[in-house]
Amino acid sequence: MAPNILGLRTTIYKVAELDKAKAWYSEAFGTKPYFDEAPYVGFNIAGYELGLMPDETPADEKSDTVLTYWGVEDIEKAVAHFEALGATVVEKPTNVGGEIVVAGITDPWGNMVGLIYNPEFKLP
Repeated sequence: MAPNILGLRTTIYKVAELDKAKAWYSEAFGTKPYFDEAPYVGFNIAGYELGLMPDETPADEKSDTVLTYWGVEDIEKAVAHFEALGATVVEKPTNVGGEIVVAGITDPWGNMVGLIYNPEFKLP
């Protein structure tokens, strides 16, 4: 029998400079961490966890095997906000069908952060 999967809970970004990343993500997401102890910093983003963990892997050696999309109400404004904080836009806002638009940025530590405007998706 398959387990009862409860849905997404946590996305973790690995960063070389935990204190700088904590400040950057605090400003980028407009909230302070609710949990802040070595070796983990946790933010509550609308009921979902964004976690930061130390990792000395250089940005150019990181793999893009998992992509998490954070929901936004205005994707153009969100991309501009992250870009103003030093993120690099790797995927400009792109319509992927219907009214759904996605974009991708990398944080200063090389982590891919997805943004999505999806008026079709509603939480249960």
